[in-house]
Amino acid sequence: MQGKLIIFSAPSGAGKTTIVHHLLKKIPELSFSISATTRPKRGDEKHESDYYFIRTEEFLHKVAHQEFVEFEEVYKGTYYGTLRSEIQRIWDEGKHVIFDIDVEGGLRLRRKYENDSLAIFVQPPSLQVLKERLSGRGTDSLDKLEERFIKAEKELLYADKFDVILKNNDLDVACAEAEQIVRDFLSKN
Repeated sequence: MQGKLIIFSAPSGAGKTTIVHHLLKKIPELSFSISATTRPKRGDEKHESDYYFIRTEEFLHKVAHQEFVEFEEVYKGTYYGTLRSEIQRIWDEGKHVIFDIDVEGGLRLRRKYENDSLAIFVQPPSLQVLKERLSGRGTDSLDKLEERFIKAEKELLYADKFDVILKNNDLDVACAEAEQIVRDFLSKN
């Protein structure tokens, strides 16, 4: 079976991960696409659950062998990508794929699977709120935070290229709206 793809993208800190986790609890036909990355683990992240953490050399080897549907160097020296085998694994389980992915990767997936995907951009209340959320995490150095802020400003400009812009002014409301949007999409042939 080839299922559908639900793509959630947003600048870091907009709430997409929380919304995706909510949907995974509420909609059993969804399965999370685990991205591959070369960045180190943060906090209590787990290999093969949160990400496939791989060395840069291995990542580039997979790129050369066209094992990725999409990939990019999100930050200097840090790669992220979606493995073809990951999408197939989920489809083989008879489920639909849900992604928590950066903006450019989300748009590449959308173009590649145009007829079978729904791309949702999670819009934060403001750039200032986004900066406060990122700073409040306490997981990044000041240099890394500045890099994220610059990237976030750029990513906000891509919102209108997505099928749906989901405003995350109130997380509970955004989760409920996301659930309705996804259920409607999955119910269509």
